Amino acid sequence: MTIRNWVKFFLRAMAIGGLVTAIVGLIVRWEFFSHYLTNGEIIEFLGAFIWMVFLGFTMSVVAQMGFFAYLTVHQFGVNLFRSLTLWNWVQLLIIAVVLFDLIFFRFKLTSDDTGRTLLYLMLLFSLLAVSIVTAYFKAKWTKKHTLISALFFMIVITTLEWLPALMVRSGNIDSWVTILLFPLLAVNAYQLLALPKYNRQSDEDKAKLDERRKARKAEAANNAKAKGKKVKAK
Repeated sequence: MTIRNWVKFFLRAMAIGGLVTAIVGLIVRWEFFSHYLTNGEIIEFLGAFIWMVFLGFTMSVVAQMGFFAYLTVHQFGVNLFRSLTLWNWVQLLIIAVVLFDLIFFRFKLTSDDTGRTLLYLMLLFSLLAVSIVTAYFKAKWTKKHTLISALFFMIVITTLEWLPALMVRSGNIDSWVTILLFPLLAVNAYQLLALPKYNRQSDEDKAKLDERRKARKAEAANNAKAKGKKVKAK
């Protein structure tokens, strides 16, 4: 990928992260934001909203680091197992382990708190639904064998990026767990689906650059020949 296309890719991912975090934060923590509006504190409201946007920028950077780390891990896995089919089975096993750990150890659901249980089941459903839809379109738009790898990235890598929030047990953590999941899902889905477009654009840009270089070399050669003929004529 060329530097120009990478910058576009990076900035658009950041914009998605900031926008999604701001919207979800506004919904989930509406009682916090509505307090400023009720008191007519518009500047404070805008400050809190902008803070949410910058939090989304941070989550976008985390997601992009996870994405490029996964590209390395994926290539390492294919080379280690020397078979894409075997590597896909390993990825399915890791997905199952991560989901088991998520439900039974990270969420720590209890029958005593029905509201919290419903919230985390909704978050799990969101994680799976977005992952399945993203993997489906990834396989449809590229190659069918990318389905498992896309599922692995969307479920496992997103969960790892989400893990620091899940490990906190104090304060209004359920709200933050909810807010932080959705920008990670949005940015990861965007990266997975948009990367081929930027790679193709980079290839086209490189081809155009090579053509311009060849044209300049040909023009320089023609100019040199013309000058040589003038010298001989004199």
